[in-house]
Amino acid sequence: MKKLFTLLLLAASIAASAQKLDTLTVEKIMRDPKWIGVSPSAIHWADDSKKIYFNWNPNNTERDEQFSITPSAVKPVKVSIDEKKAMAPENGAWNKKHTLKLFETSGDIFLSEPSSGKISRLTNTAEHEYDPSFNGDETCVLFMKGDNLFSLKLNGGELVQLTNFTHSAAAASTSGKRGAKAAGNEQEAWLKKQQLELFDIIKVNEKDRKLDSIENKELEPKKLKEIGIDDQSVGGVELSPDGRFITYRLTKRPTDAKRGIVPNYVTASGFTEDINNRTKVGAPQSTAENWVFDTQRDSVYKIVTTAIPGIKDLPDYVKDYPKELEERTKLNEDRKVVVEGPYWSEDGKNAVVTVYADDNKDRWIMKLNPATGNLIPLDREHNDAWVGGPGAYNFGFTDNNHFYFESEASGYAHIYLVDVTDGAKKQLTSGKWEVQTLQPSNDKKTFYFTANMEHPGITNFYRIPVSGGAPVKITSMKGMSDVSLSPDEKWLAIRYSYTNKPWELYVQANKPGAAAIQVTHSTTPEFNSYPWRAPEIITFKNRYGSYVYAHLYLPKHPDPAKPAVVFVHGAGYLQNVEYGWSYYFREFMFNNMLADNGYTVLDMDYSGSAGYGRDWRTAIYRHMGGKDLSDQVDGVKMLVDKYGVNPKRVGLYGGSYGGFITLMAMFTEPDVFTSGAAIRSVTDWAHYNHGYTDAILNEPFNDEKAYRLSSPIYFADGLKGNLLMLHGMIDQNVNYQDIVRLSQRLIELHKENWELASYPIEDHAFEQASSWTDEYKRIFKLFETTLRK
Repeated sequence: MKKLFTLLLLAASIAASAQKLDTLTVEKIMRDPKWIGVSPSAIHWADDSKKIYFNWNPNNTERDEQFSITPSAVKPVKVSIDEKKAMAPENGAWNKKHTLKLFETSGDIFLSEPSSGKISRLTNTAEHEYDPSFNGDETCVLFMKGDNLFSLKLNGGELVQLTNFTHSAAAASTSGKRGAKAAGNEQEAWLKKQQLELFDIIKVNEKDRKLDSIENKELEPKKLKEIGIDDQSVGGVELSPDGRFITYRLTKRPTDAKRGIVPNYVTASGFTEDINNRTKVGAPQSTAENWVFDTQRDSVYKIVTTAIPGIKDLPDYVKDYPKELEERTKLNEDRKVVVEGPYWSEDGKNAVVTVYADDNKDRWIMKLNPATGNLIPLDREHNDAWVGGPGAYNFGFTDNNHFYFESEASGYAHIYLVDVTDGAKKQLTSGKWEVQTLQPSNDKKTFYFTANMEHPGITNFYRIPVSGGAPVKITSMKGMSDVSLSPDEKWLAIRYSYTNKPWELYVQANKPGAAAIQVTHSTTPEFNSYPWRAPEIITFKNRYGSYVYAHLYLPKHPDPAKPAVVFVHGAGYLQNVEYGWSYYFREFMFNNMLADNGYTVLDMDYSGSAGYGRDWRTAIYRHMGGKDLSDQVDGVKMLVDKYGVNPKRVGLYGGSYGGFITLMAMFTEPDVFTSGAAIRSVTDWAHYNHGYTDAILNEPFNDEKAYRLSSPIYFADGLKGNLLMLHGMIDQNVNYQDIVRLSQRLIELHKENWELASYPIEDHAFEQASSWTDEYKRIFKLFETTLRK
């Protein structure tokens, strides 16, 4: 018995030690992330506000399961299959009183009454109905089927087709004319004329036929106007609240835009298989026109954009190209724009559209006269770089005469209100912080928003009257809070995290100062057993006098060589220096491991990062690898001056945009960085996608200088240090072709101190733990051999 007890004790001791994380290694931290624990996700409220649903995996099983809680009973309970079947989806369209909700499931339309739990099926067809909404007086349900808009009466069930878009109308009209010409030659026309001349009976019959035709036409029911759209696609179809106007957008997609091919080498067939990929920046783009169908006049006409203020303005960068400036000035063409909306007031008397310039320099908010298609300006936001920011698409009506929107006009994203009757504008929030999310209350009397008001790296939930006033803080946990307001607006579901604590679910009453109750505890004993550093958030001044926010990981026992590593976050416009759990959680753990091994680690929100306002966001315009890179260099100087780092033993690493910065650093600042690991990096911006690159660098054939300044491939000859490049071979974001082109360039330049690690089955975001492990073992080896030893 004593022996058995000893064995049991020993087994328990071994199990406990297996769950304890004493020393960080690449193999341990790059395992399947489930070893950390699985945080709750897909958090949303039931329509009746009685339950919060979320996906979770507290036992680290093969897949997540759905759980629910109530605000008063916060112990998670698994959701049954029957409850899932009866559940209305999260997305849908509410009526004005927030008592009924329309939604689409599997191509059919349903109506939910949350107070009773009743769900009624409105359509049951083999065709696909989608995008349901209520009409102006809420007596009908509007929905799309195919290209067309339909209306279904709620009380009587009458189904009415409101539009008749046809791709063949124009073609049929043309072919009809061709057919008539072919069938009726001159001889046949002459014979018909002769018959009418010679025979009275034919004259009588012809007269009767014409009279019958006129009478039959008058007796025919009025047909729905056929709107020919040729080969264009239709979208944004919307009915005005009074039922008179239908607005829509016609989009013509380019047929000559060449798309890239990504070869997939490791396939089930054993053959290389091609993956059709994206176009490259500057490729022909879709063009769009917005139209109004006036059902009362049975007429169709365009929304007029020619009178938009500044529609002919040329972008400022054209001044660098005198010949092009002269040519474009002579042409005096309107800029291409995209019109979004309209957004209607509840009474249907006012309509507002937002207009975006294709060159990214302007966003206009315009009042639409639907009877003429003319636009009246309410607000113009111009930026010589590009218009953007966290609230660029937050807008709507608060009442029949006032329209709210976000703008960076003050330098930071804030809330504005404009009177659409007289154009008077009012700024509701202000300060050196950003409104990041925004929603009006159900009664449209209050705005709820999240903002980093107290610190760039802390978000909280606030409210403010729509008429303006002092914001009231509702949440108060130091860290990052993603808040979901219950439909009845009485409760908050909060997804909260701290720098060294992953996301958890909390519940709080929608009252300032109310306590937030933690619902989930997701991290594993193994993860909790390690004392993860919460890196200090510091600031330093860059060479331009601006403060840069950064995470600093200090080693308890610095290596005698005093090495340092700079981590560069990806995405460009992303914020990583926060008091919250990072998207780059693997790099957070790797940085902890580096600090354990004697490295000082710096991770900064360099110029171009999110969270710091307009000027910081656009600081990289026309020169990526400019201020964003000099911030890294200035950060190293700060480490040397303040923390005693050895200037000859500094490395850096990062993925995607961080990989791009790593390449630029190794090529253009070779005396600052001894070694660098560039992961899935852009090497030539002319080969990246249009939507991202065109905003920052314009188009390669219009602004070649910007691309030559910003692309690492032009600076490869500057490599002196030790460069490791790592790239997935089926990367559909930054194509593997990018790194192959740079490799060839390095070969032709006779560079020897570089290597490329390729990952045959990985896309841009790696999936396999084996790939993550191999990748970071190579990176760690690079730093160990070049910075310490």
